[in-house]
Amino acid sequence: MPKDNISQDHIRYDILVQEALRGVVRKVLGEVEKTGLPGEHHFFISFVTKAPGVRISETLLNQYEKEMTIVIQNQYWDFKVSDTGFQVGLSFNGKNEMLEIPFSALKGFFDPSVQFGLQFDVSDVANDEEKQKEEIHQIDNVSDINAKPKNTEKQMGKEDSVEKIIKDTEKSEIKDDKKDDESHKIISLDSFRKKD
Repeated sequence: MPKDNISQDHIRYDILVQEALRGVVRKVLGEVEKTGLPGEHHFFISFVTKAPGVRISETLLNQYEKEMTIVIQNQYWDFKVSDTGFQVGLSFNGKNEMLEIPFSALKGFFDPSVQFGLQFDVSDVANDEEKQKEEIHQIDNVSDINAKPKNTEKQMGKEDSVEKIIKDTEKSEIKDDKKDDESHKIISLDSFRKKD
């Protein structure tokens, strides 16, 4: 079938599938809240630390600026699940921390006991704040167009050239691809999306 005859997806099946898969995590965690972890089941849960609704301490945020993976296995407490997210108490380097994580911030869910996993797209939630700052910075630069020229090299730093940023992005994408290859039975949302 030619590309031109493929209609646009107004229903957005990709979003519906993502919501349904997050519902699986919500259901599983809700059961664990009621009855505890059954058998050998335990979970590795990855999330975007700067996503809206995430509440973690400044210490953890400084340590995990973009993404964090927690393990729910032997030692956790005050585990509560709602329709929109969950909270859990965990120990990090001997210090007790409370975390609140909305389901919308999840990047991955993995149960090693049965080699089952899910991956989620977190659509730029971590970068929203940075994008807003960047837009404000661009507006400032436009408004200053008649002002005295500024030394942009000092503002950006010598290492922050466009070429370096592109190379860093490519490197991180390669690293992410390698991580994806290592996982087992991970269901990626890309498998549900239309291929051109």
